[in-house]
Amino acid sequence: MSKILVTGGCGFIGSHTLVDLIENGYEVISADNNSRSNAAILDGVEMITGKKIKNYKIDLCNFDDTYAVFQENDDISGIIHFAAYKAVGESVENPLLYFQNNLESLVNVLKCVQEFKIPYFVFSSSCTVYGSPDQIPVTEQTPMKPAESAYGFTKQMGEQIINEFARTADTKCILLRYFNPAGSHPSAIIGEMPLGKPQNLVPAITQTAIGRIPKMHVHGTDYPTRDGSCVRDYIHICDLAHAHTLSIKFLEEGKSQSKVEVFNLGTGDGVTVLEAIEAFEKVSGVKLNYEKGPRRPGDVVAIYANCDMAKDRLGWVPKFSLEDMMLTAWKWEQRLKHDVTVFGSQPPSLN
Repeated sequence: MSKILVTGGCGFIGSHTLVDLIENGYEVISADNNSRSNAAILDGVEMITGKKIKNYKIDLCNFDDTYAVFQENDDISGIIHFAAYKAVGESVENPLLYFQNNLESLVNVLKCVQEFKIPYFVFSSSCTVYGSPDQIPVTEQTPMKPAESAYGFTKQMGEQIINEFARTADTKCILLRYFNPAGSHPSAIIGEMPLGKPQNLVPAITQTAIGRIPKMHVHGTDYPTRDGSCVRDYIHICDLAHAHTLSIKFLEEGKSQSKVEVFNLGTGDGVTVLEAIEAFEKVSGVKLNYEKGPRRPGDVVAIYANCDMAKDRLGWVPKFSLEDMMLTAWKWEQRLKHDVTVFGSQPPSLN
């Protein structure tokens, strides 16, 4: 049984990936300082899988603490690196925070990967590396344009760091450029837990519908799109999590053709913000209270993926629809409100 270290394992994508790895026979450990996550989410992972997860509550920007995790677990065979700050708006306002946290943590982990000769490394990248592309859908060969946010720059620089690292390291790497994760585990036992006011669309929708946010804002309705709102490619969190498991298997089976492989992860369907709201209203039966407002700094007009490479080479095929994403996200939001045993207390109102 291979042991996989998941950094940021208490986060939205990390926790769902822990579940998928365990369900596919992997042993897992987590490293997460819980500065942007809730450690109690691991109780949910245990409820789903029957496995208790060891989490190292460390800051990966501290090299000595990071090194100690590898010393204690000298049988790690692969790393899936999620740990990073991810709020686009915050990164525009405070770019140095993002450069320091996202890049220093990556370098520290890679130093340990090199020192302990970890053979496989999977990096959580993002469609933000494409900037505002000239053509969509984007493929893995689409030229990178300047990023629209400091967050996007950290993903571009992270990929460059890994490419340089891989030139001399005995480690095979995969960069997963994913689009907009949404939804929750169908059990509603784990899901997205944004701290403070959500930056992403789907939790903003569900928190407005449940009454935690009085009114949702649609940022920009004058874009050159079919209804004036931004276009994104939404991917169900469980589909996204499974792609990480398939990436580790892909590397273990020696299928990589180069030291660094790149894969887009999305559905290939462009959905506008207003269409996403309509899909939620359809599956939930709730009329959303929202108003249209000005554009938000850092937002790309439109982007969605060509995912043929992931399907052809990883064998990855998304199973969940946009309606599934909205319905599972809504069930999770309802559980958070009505079941105080989820995290010991109800989440605070954001009114």
